[in-house]
Amino acid sequence: MLSRRNFLTAAVGVAAATGLAACAKEDGTSAAAAGSGSGSKAITLGFSQVGSESGWRTANSDSVKSAAKEAGYTLKFSDAQQKQENQISAIRNYIAQKVDVIAFSPVVVTGWDAVLKEAKAAKIPVVLTDRSVETSDDSLYVTLVGSDFTDEGRRAAKILEKVLEKAGHKGAVKIAQLEGTTGAAPAIERAKGFKEVMEADHADDWKVVVSQTGDFTRAGGKQVMAAFLQSNPDINVLFAHNDDMAIGAIQSIEAAGKKPGKDILIVSIDGVKDGFVAMSEGKINAIVECNPLLGPQLMEVVKKVKDGETVERWIKTKESDFMQDQAKDALPTRKY
Repeated sequence: MLSRRNFLTAAVGVAAATGLAACAKEDGTSAAAAGSGSGSKAITLGFSQVGSESGWRTANSDSVKSAAKEAGYTLKFSDAQQKQENQISAIRNYIAQKVDVIAFSPVVVTGWDAVLKEAKAAKIPVVLTDRSVETSDDSLYVTLVGSDFTDEGRRAAKILEKVLEKAGHKGAVKIAQLEGTTGAAPAIERAKGFKEVMEADHADDWKVVVSQTGDFTRAGGKQVMAAFLQSNPDINVLFAHNDDMAIGAIQSIEAAGKKPGKDILIVSIDGVKDGFVAMSEGKINAIVECNPLLGPQLMEVVKKVKDGETVERWIKTKESDFMQDQAKDALPTRKY
């Protein structure tokens, strides 16, 4: 199994396979009228997105589409609707169409070897965006453009320390964790990073008393948090793997007669505009940023890969952390 932390130089793979028509929703081909000025044939990029489950994901898709247009690439875009089988079908369709490069943000970590081997056999390089995969062969994809989710979990735990101090909290910290989609890299790694800090520095006073997936959606966050409050009414901290689940959870917290941000302190990850609105209203205490605006970076990498250049194995995004008292000033500058 290849770790995301293993920085290697990339070898471009290839794949020859009959493509299956994608089950996912696929946009028509969109090509920018203006290229880079080189006069060469436009790069055709096949991109399979996880879905449209959150504000973060919508911003990510918009960034990819606008950056492809700006770069003058022909973009074939599909929405997998959070189903791995749809992504696999879309990737096979891109192979059949003989695109220049395939990029995708994988729904889950495992189960990609077969289709990635088909891409390698067809000599179509694959670039991962946002999320990692586990493969038996590290040459099946060229690079990952995305965040360090384990570090985001660590950052969430460290900023919770500041939140607890600011709130003057004394005594046991009883944490409810709203996990992302089961099997997805951010869900696995954010939980791992948070747990690392908790066990190293707070083994005596912090405890995750309940943890369940909310599938990265507001509806999921609302439903699961309502169940949490029934089974564990003494929860005093919520760690949500994304802002959308936190926003959904806030509805259930308020319906239970509690004050989010006061009775239950909330730390979440992403940094979408609606999350900052909730933070400016005092309902979320801190947010760990996960930047969705990966489009420009992705297009740069796609060109390098198409040109046969060597790229780093993992190209990380730059991100920040925000406390509640920073929300009002930061809100007008949020681009997603």
